[in-house]
Amino acid sequence: METIFKEEKEFYVMYFKGRLDTAAAPDTEKAVKPLFDCVAHDIILDCTDLEYISSSGLRIFLNILKNAKAKGSHVFIRGINDSIQKVFKMTGFYNLFEFK
Repeated sequence: METIFKEEKEFYVMYFKGRLDTAAAPDTEKAVKPLFDCVAHDIILDCTDLEYISSSGLRIFLNILKNAKAKGSHVFIRGINDSIQKVFKMTGFYNLFEFK
């Protein structure tokens, strides 16, 4: 699992590449820490290269969303493939996030 953080205009963008499973979750949690400083920035979680997401990965996304909403920011997800979109819909996460 690879993550890349970038600041792009008014957005904080986190790129996810690979499989966000239970084994990758601890390192991914550390990598997304900059997103918790999202004051005055909206967040984009770019999943274009994300191949798989487990419940541990969904929990990370949910924590990012809760933190951002508490600070008045929005979280957008872009580039999810059909299989990950199916997971989001089955778990109800599809209704929690905004998609670009």
